[in-house]
Amino acid sequence: MASEPNTWLSAPQRTHTHPSWTRVLIYAVLIVGALASALPFLYMIMTSFKSYGDIINNNFWPWPPFGNETLQMQNYPDAIENVGFDKAWQVPLVVRYFANSIIVTVASVVGILLTSIFAAYALARMELPGKNFIFILILATLMIPPDLTLVPKVVMMFNFGWYNAYPALVVPFLASVFSIFLLRQFFMQIPKDLFDAALIDGAGHLRYLFTIVLPLSKPAVVTTALLNFIWAWDSFKWPLLVTRDSNMRVVAVGLQQFMASEGGTKVQLLMAFATMVVVPVLVFYFITQKYFKEGVITTGIKG
Repeated sequence: MASEPNTWLSAPQRTHTHPSWTRVLIYAVLIVGALASALPFLYMIMTSFKSYGDIINNNFWPWPPFGNETLQMQNYPDAIENVGFDKAWQVPLVVRYFANSIIVTVASVVGILLTSIFAAYALARMELPGKNFIFILILATLMIPPDLTLVPKVVMMFNFGWYNAYPALVVPFLASVFSIFLLRQFFMQIPKDLFDAALIDGAGHLRYLFTIVLPLSKPAVVTTALLNFIWAWDSFKWPLLVTRDSNMRVVAVGLQQFMASEGGTKVQLLMAFATMVVVPVLVFYFITQKYFKEGVITTGIKG
């Protein structure tokens, strides 16, 4: 009698994959970090729709199904009205704050991009005597605390006659050492053979920069624009020092209009105004997040 074949020998072996505890730990830390970053924004938005009584009573969720309150949409018009009215433009001061912030932010970002692109290209691709030493000196300025130069810069604004004017808000920030460093590291990753080929075709440095380098460096350029947009939009200390009139203030300084008074701090109006201030940054980030992530990942791999 023939023996039955051992079919179990030919059956494929089943492998049991177990999750790596290192990967689980990494994802757990990332989730906790994401929640810690998102909770302040969620709290700000939630508080902007609460009544003053719910804030005093510390009601975390006063709306259905845990409460009977309705969303206080009126907080946003009240916040705009609470800031004040600009008689010169015949508009609420909020409009003037946002206009000033847009002017200062756009001018600063454009100026920083121009100075950083040309400086980074010169330090990365042009044969300049002592350029490495110059680059080290530029990086050394990052070690200087910003508050150390705050008073001298304010005095300079007075001496130049720029106090309480747009040049005082824009000119001191038309160059960024960090932006120069970021773009230089990215430019150095571009193969030198491309420049040699462009040189054979009769292209100079400017044409090579604008037709080859910048299109290849779009992630780094967008990252630079995004970071400087956030820094300029959120600037508070400097605009507060170099401006006097309320019609020259920016949105970050406008938040102080909701400071404590005899009736107490109007927290719901403060959060409503803060939400309006944060929205442009979030919109700009979501538009550019693809290039931002690529620029952060790829910049500085070599060079």
